Amino acid sequence: MVTGPGGVATIIAACSLLVIAIAISYAVIRVGRFIDEAKTSLKTLTDETAPLIHESTRTVELVNSPLESFARITKNVEDVTTKVADATTGFMDKSGPAVKVAGALISAAGMSKSRSKKKKKAE
Repeated sequence: MVTGPGGVATIIAACSLLVIAIAISYAVIRVGRFIDEAKTSLKTLTDETAPLIHESTRTVELVNSPLESFARITKNVEDVTTKVADATTGFMDKSGPAVKVAGALISAAGMSKSRSKKKKKAE
């Protein structure tokens, strides 16, 4: 048997170490279960999220296709508008008589309107 104060201290120390070892092993088992549960949850989340991401990507592709077509149409309209503006500016700058003819046409149209107004008032 254990005799003396040294033997009792040894037994107390051994029991304390046993309790600490049991507590540590319990904590390790709980952490292991937590990690397994987190792994399962992450796998489920990944399995459910992958199709959603695929569908989102497909939707973006479907939306981008008409937008690209619209961008091409807009670019073509811009090019045509620029060409018409350049042609008109070139025609007006280079051709003094064209400006005079346009002015004459505008004044003739104005005279025609004033004649029709006078006829209406006379009636």
